[in-house]
Amino acid sequence: MLQLLSTSPTNAASEILSNGDEGKALLTWKASLDNYSQSQLSSWSSSANPCSNWIGIRCNKAGRISIINITRSGIKGTLDHLNFSSLPYLTRVDLYYNAFYGTIPSHIGNLSRLIYLGLDSNHFNGAIPIEISQLTNLRFLYLSNNSFYGPIPKELMFLTSLVELSLVVNQFTGSIPASIGNLTNLSYLNLRANRLSGRIPSGIGNLTKLQELSIATNQLSGPFPEEIVELRSLTDLSLADNMFTGPIPQSIGNLGNLASLYLFTNFLSGPIPEEIGKLTSLEHLELSNNNLSNKIPNSVAFLNLTSLRISNNNLSGEIPTGLGEVSRLQRLHLSSNRLHGEIPRNLGKLTLLLDLKLDSNNLSGNIPSEIGQMSRLLNLSLSANNLIGSIPDQIGDCTQLVELNLSQNALIESIPSQIGNLHSLETLDLSQNMLESKLPPELGELKSIEEMNLSHNRITGTIPSSFDHCLSLISIDISFNELEAAVFLLIIVVGIFFRARRSHTEYAENEPRESNENLFAISSFDGKTAFENIIDATENFNPKHCIGVGGFASVFRAELLNGQVVAVKKLHATDSGLLSSPKDFANEIRALTNIRHRNIVKLYGFCSHTKYTFLVYEFMKGGNLMHLLSNDETAAKFDWIKRVNVVKDVANALSYMHHGCSHSIVHRDISSKNILLDSEYQAHISDFGTARLMRPDSSNWTSFAGTYGYAAPELAYTLEVNEKCDVYSFGVLALEVIMGKHPGDLVLSMLSASSSIHGILLKDIVDPRPRSLTKQMAEKVVLGTKLALLCVDPNPQLRPDMQQVCVQQLKQRPYLESMFPVITIGQLLALELSGF
Repeated sequence: MLQLLSTSPTNAASEILSNGDEGKALLTWKASLDNYSQSQLSSWSSSANPCSNWIGIRCNKAGRISIINITRSGIKGTLDHLNFSSLPYLTRVDLYYNAFYGTIPSHIGNLSRLIYLGLDSNHFNGAIPIEISQLTNLRFLYLSNNSFYGPIPKELMFLTSLVELSLVVNQFTGSIPASIGNLTNLSYLNLRANRLSGRIPSGIGNLTKLQELSIATNQLSGPFPEEIVELRSLTDLSLADNMFTGPIPQSIGNLGNLASLYLFTNFLSGPIPEEIGKLTSLEHLELSNNNLSNKIPNSVAFLNLTSLRISNNNLSGEIPTGLGEVSRLQRLHLSSNRLHGEIPRNLGKLTLLLDLKLDSNNLSGNIPSEIGQMSRLLNLSLSANNLIGSIPDQIGDCTQLVELNLSQNALIESIPSQIGNLHSLETLDLSQNMLESKLPPELGELKSIEEMNLSHNRITGTIPSSFDHCLSLISIDISFNELEAAVFLLIIVVGIFFRARRSHTEYAENEPRESNENLFAISSFDGKTAFENIIDATENFNPKHCIGVGGFASVFRAELLNGQVVAVKKLHATDSGLLSSPKDFANEIRALTNIRHRNIVKLYGFCSHTKYTFLVYEFMKGGNLMHLLSNDETAAKFDWIKRVNVVKDVANALSYMHHGCSHSIVHRDISSKNILLDSEYQAHISDFGTARLMRPDSSNWTSFAGTYGYAAPELAYTLEVNEKCDVYSFGVLALEVIMGKHPGDLVLSMLSASSSIHGILLKDIVDPRPRSLTKQMAEKVVLGTKLALLCVDPNPQLRPDMQQVCVQQLKQRPYLESMFPVITIGQLLALELSGF
């Protein structure tokens, strides 16, 4: 290439002449592409030398075009107008990760010199043309991540020079061609994630050079193919997620080079052969979700494993003590078997372990204190066993723990205070044991805790006030214990701005009474003092302090004597009788003050007076999301990290309202105007003016309330409010954050079942005002858009609930990043996510 760049003008001119037909063929193809794609190929010009000036083009020493390498460029178009007959010297065509569509044209067979063909990660469809068999010099063929369908053509087996063949994630059907044994030069064969059926042909045993073989996630059946154990060069073998039956052959021990063996999710039965211990290079052994029985072979202790997953089988016996010697082990999953005996103490020697899952067995005895030596442990699940004794204090040494589940055992004594050391812990489940004594106040140090289940124990006392520090808490279950009644009072929100002036009067003295003409109740504080403070701060609700006016209330900014700023929502006079009686109103507001979540604006309380009725909220400096998005300057600063986090914040808050409260609360008016931001861009749901507690024994029928453009479509013909109405509104809001504007046309097209939106590229609808997306954020935007589209499904029964949305948001899906420039809305709608 450097020689070509330094050629003299005379030589360059001769090269232009020699590749003139080739250049014309490429320019004709370029002209068939859309405008954006043509702009990406702007260097392709009749006045420039293709060999030295055209992006993605390289030539051989004779000046003939030999390589087309256009990857990750967002090029959209077909191959129909690319005249391969005019490009006889091509040895490499790589169009990976673009937006090409249509079929592979039959005239591709003219590329007799082609060695490398990469069409993966595009939108090609149709059948593979039989003319591809004419590419007899082809060594590398990559057609993955497209929509090819039909059988794998037997003519493909004429390509005996092939070294690597990848047909991953397509829609190929039928059986694997029996003639696959002709491809004796293959070192890499990947047919994963298609719809192939039948048995693996015996000819696969001829592929003695094969190092990597994956035919996972198909519908293949029959016994484990004995021919595979003859492939002594194999380093990676995956037959997972099929319908294979019968035993794992003892001859599996012949595959001495294996580093990875994935046989999970089949119908394999019988014992795990002892011979598996001969696979001394094995690092990953995954046999979960089968019908394997008998004991775990002691020979696994001889392996160099980093991952051993054999959950959900019928394995019995004890956990081999030798597992404690597999020093590189990072993941050990033995759950959902019939294992018995005690947990071996020498498992504590596995200091690199990240995941330990032994749940749903018949394990007995104490939890060994040596578990505390696993300082890198992230997930520990010992639930649904017969464990006894106390929870060892040493568990507090596992300071990296994110999930701890010891539920459904017979654990006794108190919860160790050392659990408070687990500052990364997000999920704690100690339910259904026999734990007793008081809750340790150190649990309030769990700053990251989101879910806590301590139900069905014998815990006494009250909830420690330190629980106020658990700001991430979404769900807590302390039911079926022996807690004192006072616990319920501690859940009431503490209004920080009135602490300095709190009365010594008992809370009961301020309890609302229906007979009292002037009703005061600001969460445990002297109501009269609170009322006077707010009247003074707003100068008797002077309009100059008004920061917003809505349909049922005006919002005022109030700076109190101690400098604290609050938002005061004064109900319009006609709306002061929101409920049938002051007591009903007080009860509902008191229920709302029980809501404690970092992404919900704190409702400190209310005051009701013959002259005024108002609610007192936490004040948010950042204003609302609607105003932020409507201003180009602020929207540009609202980068993708902030946007993704805002959507997560709203999802977490709704999940808490729907699933984390004693009675589900439906907001009914989720919209960008009701999402407030603090100075750090953390989102907070506000305006519960239309919210209602959804008690199981009450009617959920009500008049329409909400914001048009966000309200679920079923409210046009029914007024039954449920959580799925909020889910729909959340989907609209999420799309609004991604698009930078209300997604009216997009959502309307979905409601009308129109296909007009299907061809729109996702990248063409995202808000262009923030800086360009990083790879990590591209993954999040693709996932966020997919989840939003699920939420705005016209059929409420097909919408996920908010807990499901939150779970999906946390999952890592790196493959989505590569889809961002090329995926259409239609493809996004069809994309399947695991977990739904």
